[in-house]
Amino acid sequence: MRAASHHPSIKPLVLAIAMALPSFSSAQTSTDANAQTVIVTATRSPQAARDVLSDNIVISAEEIQQSGQVNLVDLLQQKRGIEVTTSGGPGAVSSVFIRGTKSAQNVVLIDGVRIGSSETGSATWENIPLSQIDHIEIVYGPLSSLYGADAMGGVVQIFTKQGDGALQASASVGFGSYDTRTVDASISGSTTGNNKFHYAFGVSRDESDGFTATTPVAYAYNPAKVGFNKDSVNGQLSWDVANGHTLGLRFLQSTNDAQYDADHISTAPEAEKLNTYSVFSRDKIMPNWTSLVQLGQSDEKLWLSNGPNWVADYDNSPFINSHTTQTNLSWQNDLVLGADILQLIVERHEEKLATDFGVDGERDTNSLAASYQWKSGNQNAILSLRDDKFDQSTSSAPGSQSISKVTGNLAYGFHLSSTLRVNASYGTSFREPTFDDLYYMGGGVSYANPTIQPEHGKNAETGLYYDDGKSQVSAVYYHNHITNLIAFGSSCPISVTTDPYGCAYNVGDAVISGLTLGASTSLGNFALHGSLDLQDPRDEMLGTVLARRSKKHGSVGVDYHEGNVQVGVDAILSGKRYDDEANTQVLGGYGLLNIHANYEISKDLSLFARWNNVTNKNYELAYGYNTPGSNLFAGLRYGFK
Repeated sequence: MRAASHHPSIKPLVLAIAMALPSFSSAQTSTDANAQTVIVTATRSPQAARDVLSDNIVISAEEIQQSGQVNLVDLLQQKRGIEVTTSGGPGAVSSVFIRGTKSAQNVVLIDGVRIGSSETGSATWENIPLSQIDHIEIVYGPLSSLYGADAMGGVVQIFTKQGDGALQASASVGFGSYDTRTVDASISGSTTGNNKFHYAFGVSRDESDGFTATTPVAYAYNPAKVGFNKDSVNGQLSWDVANGHTLGLRFLQSTNDAQYDADHISTAPEAEKLNTYSVFSRDKIMPNWTSLVQLGQSDEKLWLSNGPNWVADYDNSPFINSHTTQTNLSWQNDLVLGADILQLIVERHEEKLATDFGVDGERDTNSLAASYQWKSGNQNAILSLRDDKFDQSTSSAPGSQSISKVTGNLAYGFHLSSTLRVNASYGTSFREPTFDDLYYMGGGVSYANPTIQPEHGKNAETGLYYDDGKSQVSAVYYHNHITNLIAFGSSCPISVTTDPYGCAYNVGDAVISGLTLGASTSLGNFALHGSLDLQDPRDEMLGTVLARRSKKHGSVGVDYHEGNVQVGVDAILSGKRYDDEANTQVLGGYGLLNIHANYEISKDLSLFARWNNVTNKNYELAYGYNTPGSNLFAGLRYGFK
């Protein structure tokens, strides 16, 4: 019997973070590399980590490998400012919240290509293969002035593996609870000489028989196990045509064949396909002028089978199909002016949605953006502005809607010493309504509201950062005010006659404010890390906490390394949440204890293992859906370093 869920105390997190504050040991850890860390996402161009003014974290390839995690969502759940939900077993629909903002209020990129469903506004997190990822950059705060719509809470950019130098090959195989099996392999490298040809390719397969996805309170409760299998392939090719001139292409394809509880008597199949492609030309036109032209496309398909009790709701169709295509052409120019950088961007973004249940639409966006990075002595600042003009339409109604949005961001940083910096910033953002919000039809009934307006965000924050190359501490306070908040109401204010069962509309404001703390350091052979988020994600109109977001959550961990052995223990803690906007359905707080280990058999061969939810905690991330109990996963990894 799994232990009942309790409301955890956050006090252990505070103590853990205090342990990591500067008493600092001289021992070497992976944080030594931070002085050389370069971050791209915060400014759309490479920038030294110490000069990045946006709050951020980087999840390195080494950290991904040592974690022993099988999927991306579980990896992100341990990170500062991140909360997650899953709707059932392995491979089920998942959501990621960044600083209290929901999935649709954040931008997700794979190698610079935007992904996400135009129907729901969310990325298919469950379909992104962790084994194909080299590293991840998470930048917190509004970034609409760089990336346009939806970057209200942050931007997550996933970088797949690249090739350089001698041939490198790697492979791994793993087995675990719930009959989970994984296998992956990759090669990468480059030719020699002045005109190098770079290559990297990877393949993977993940599968699991799963567990019972729903609980007896769910309408579609079914005790049968719900599993998945996911096949993925990715690749990168680039050619250094001449000094300062590179042509390249990238692609990723992933198919997630899963199951869900369609009703109380049957499970039903669902399939998600995610494809991203891009071609680019990076050219140093002059010594101080670098141009990047990229054409990228993401193609996402959802197919699922209706259970017998749901068929009538979709015009008697046994299937539901949804297909989103996003195509983006951008030209970015970085001009170095002494210690400063002027960036100019022109973009064209085309978005299309086609379904077989009455929702379709097109949205074309033309954008101009500019930013200026200033640096002088111990001070640096960045000013960015962007103008997005978009037209949206649907085949079910004549005409189109044209909207223009201007967003901006101003940030300033001052180095109090070589290791201590204070930041302050203010930025605006917006989120476009999804095509479900605008045009949804179901069972011959309209839920559409084509007059709905974009959400608007205004965020102010200040932060303190310490980094001596071995130890890091950060404390950031933020206040994000979102107006024109989009929500679904059972009584549609537009027209009760045309929308008798409700519609999405702009209902009011939300204020998400909070303090996010993080720290890491080393003590001899021990490496310690901790984070704590204290937030107030509030619906101002209802006076309630935003659904599925806690007021306090965090993590704490310690890793020990001795010779060929590395062992780590980490805990994830969260306060209570509510599953609904009215705050009537409570999701209890929880605490999870996890253990991971790696053992190097030889230079190129290692064993790894992970024990998740050691205490077999019973908890929910979404009402009516189970989460994994105590589970083990272990495997063998081979690779040339």
